[in-house]
Amino acid sequence: MVTQDLIQHVPARAAFATAKMTKLDCFRSDRLLVGLNCFEPGQEQQVHAHNGADKFYFVVAGKASFILGNRTIDAQSGDLLLAPAGLPHGVARALERTVVLVGMAPAPRG
Repeated sequence: MVTQDLIQHVPARAAFATAKMTKLDCFRSDRLLVGLNCFEPGQEQQVHAHNGADKFYFVVAGKASFILGNRTIDAQSGDLLLAPAGLPHGVARALERTVVLVGMAPAPRG
């Protein structure tokens, strides 16, 4: 990784697709994954869980309904959501164009 990659302007990295949400890596190592999930209105991320890895969602822009365990939470720009290892989580529905910074530690393989 070159030095200029160590500083990124997150909103400028956002990329969208009409068919489904997009995922972009901002940084990946064996210890940490930081990326962007970008949603058009109505798009979703299936509920899933990561055993052995904690995850966070930070809403950079927009608004979406998130699932954390048995709760559904509307979150908007500036909100931070945490999913400890093993907790089912996902995005039920983007309510508007939404950019989410995600982080996982340790980083999943593959």
